[in-house]
Amino acid sequence: MQVKNLFDKETFDEILSRIHFVNSHSERLWGKMTPGQMMAHCKEAFKVPLSSQPTSRMLIGLLIGWAMKKKLYDESPWGQNLPTAPNFIIKDERDFETEKNELVSMITNFHQRGALGIGDKVHPMFGKLTAEQWGKSMWKHLDHHLMQFGV
Repeated sequence: MQVKNLFDKETFDEILSRIHFVNSHSERLWGKMTPGQMMAHCKEAFKVPLSSQPTSRMLIGLLIGWAMKKKLYDESPWGQNLPTAPNFIIKDERDFETEKNELVSMITNFHQRGALGIGDKVHPMFGKLTAEQWGKSMWKHLDHHLMQFGV
């Protein structure tokens, strides 16, 4: 698996194109989320690097986050049905078009800020990430969930 960086224009354009192939009736290949829930889940992930507020570390992240950090942005694919942070779990039904439009807006904001605009922010589980690690990990997260819906 080649890990791409969401700060790259070509990668940004490709991910937006893939998102537009998902619709409210897209069937998941694994997991429990509906397409709208998946879009909302991905939005939650973007709130971390886009926030102007500092993020505190989760206790579990302090204990074992360092051991898994590289998997966040390296070339190994993520497994299916991985655990996620409680605030990233979306259980209620969501309006697909609203969630999709808001996600596209957040991805665009992330890309336009660029590496300098994101900088070295703290991930609640994995600690401080460089801008390059953020660009790769955010692409990898989106790629994982788009593949979940066959895109």
